[in-house]
Amino acid sequence: MISFKIFFVCGVIFTLSIKTTLGSVACENLNKDSCAFAVSSSGKRCVLEKNVRRSGEEVFVCSTSQIDTDHVTNWIESDRCLEACGLDRNVLGISSDSLLDSRFMQKLCTTQCYNGCPNIVDLYFNLAVGEGVYLPSLCQTRGDNKRRGMSEIRSSGYVAPGPTEPAKLMANGSPAMAPSPTGPY
Repeated sequence: MISFKIFFVCGVIFTLSIKTTLGSVACENLNKDSCAFAVSSSGKRCVLEKNVRRSGEEVFVCSTSQIDTDHVTNWIESDRCLEACGLDRNVLGISSDSLLDSRFMQKLCTTQCYNGCPNIVDLYFNLAVGEGVYLPSLCQTRGDNKRRGMSEIRSSGYVAPGPTEPAKLMANGSPAMAPSPTGPY
């Protein structure tokens, strides 16, 4: 019985040491089909980029972004999660633009995605925060309120001031030339 326990403990230690040696994710070593939504062993998100050679040939490259994850390392996202969250494995870069897509938001806020795919939720939670929106609140809103929440993403909140004087028109009714920033000459 003791020899079985020793054998079991040695087997677990061996398995863990192999997993740590072979299982570390380096974004630069990933191919196009595993790059997007992956996280390196250092906790940085991987990003798929497209380079065009002089010949016009498109080459896809996986590289390490400067975006840190909160709790995830050594992660290659599963096809199940990509499907549940309405994502495409071939997406280029990392952007909050998909938060404006109502079909994507419906998928992201489903129980299967929101509760079953922590890496994707962590990414879009942080992207939403960067846009000034709280993802859980956005997922809880319905109908017109969801559109209002998404409009917050579209607007940074800063509105440029309008002109302080009425526009000047030329004699023929066309707009006058914009004034020079250094003066009339």
